[in-house]
Amino acid sequence: MSYCLKSESLLDTGPIYVRENGHLYMVNQGSGTVKNATPKPRPFRLFSKGFSVELCMNREDDSARRERTDHFIFTYTKEGNLRYSAKSLFGLVLGYISDNVDHIDSLIGFPEQIAEKLFSAAEARQKFTEPVTGLRALQKFTEAYGSLVLCSLCLQNRYLVISEKLEEIKSFRELTCLDLSCCKLGDNHELLEHITKEALSSVTRLLLKDNCLSDAGLRKMTAPVRVMKRGLENLSVLDLSCNPEITDTGIGYLFSFKKLNYLDISETGLKDVKAVIQRLQTQVSLVHSKVPLKEFDHSNCKTEGWAEQTVLQWEQLAMKTVNPKENLKSRMAAQHFYGKRRRIEEPVKCTLVQTRAKASENLQFYKDKVQNCHFPLLKKEAAASHQLKKNKEKSLTEQERERTSKQKHMCLTMEDWDLLNTY
Repeated sequence: MSYCLKSESLLDTGPIYVRENGHLYMVNQGSGTVKNATPKPRPFRLFSKGFSVELCMNREDDSARRERTDHFIFTYTKEGNLRYSAKSLFGLVLGYISDNVDHIDSLIGFPEQIAEKLFSAAEARQKFTEPVTGLRALQKFTEAYGSLVLCSLCLQNRYLVISEKLEEIKSFRELTCLDLSCCKLGDNHELLEHITKEALSSVTRLLLKDNCLSDAGLRKMTAPVRVMKRGLENLSVLDLSCNPEITDTGIGYLFSFKKLNYLDISETGLKDVKAVIQRLQTQVSLVHSKVPLKEFDHSNCKTEGWAEQTVLQWEQLAMKTVNPKENLKSRMAAQHFYGKRRRIEEPVKCTLVQTRAKASENLQFYKDKVQNCHFPLLKKEAAASHQLKKNKEKSLTEQERERTSKQKHMCLTMEDWDLLNTY
């Protein structure tokens, strides 16, 4: 900070003293005569009566031609006066590191509370949207904090975000929920191959509705679990609906998911539906649900974690590349000139939002042990099964009691054995 002083009156210079032959004389300004007198004390004044102060910040940064006011907080008082206060040292250091977050070597062992503030500061500066440096910075956070950065990711109908930020999405680790519905990925997409790796072995909820999957895609997705017992071994909820290329043979690959509790294969290319229902019930213990399950309504899967706003920034950038503002303005100007009505562009809706009039058969399955009986039809089935179990337990207990009573009657003491030996 530098101060520039501009004096308005330079005539008031004060008394002038001259020393001659060891004596001090004062020169009178009006007459120019010299008086032999001792100096009288006068009030000390640093500045003249009329002066102005100019506040100049970061003069050394003028070469960059930009004003930096990050070090100060400007506020207005009730009277309308502008006042400023300096930021704390922690805020200044946090801002400097967030500006250079891509140069951090590692964050492993760094406190989570400070790391979250650092991530928010870098996110506010949109550092994670940059092509190369954003990926490098995001990897440092995901390596150190895993699920804290992002534990649930919803990319429903966001195929543009996947194509633009694929490497950034692959950097997320320890995800528990992943929604890729209506993205049209196909069997050979790089993201589907990444799902089967150990970095995403923590995924328990995977939604792949309407992704043009076939039996070959299911074979690739289940290969690590079937061969090496790795990959999606902790998968609990799986949605494969609206994939017409999945047939009866592809369902057989799903039997390798031992922890699977909920499955949706509605609107697939099954040929023998009854046989598939029977196989799922006998081999995986999945019961066919007669009513829609709440696990597949796509309301439980949301983007949660530190990087929630980062994903929204990616989506906004992807939408700008598709619909730039300049093209929209020129189009509206042309329509206004020719007197045409403005066309309202509706966003592309996913098939899971649209309700079809002719809905196919609901093929949703659940495991009887984990089903929470919220539906009235399922309550009756659960009550009936529970009653059967009780009857079986009663019959078993009665049989055990009869056996024990017979054994008691058949038991012989030592005296009885001696008596028998005498005969």
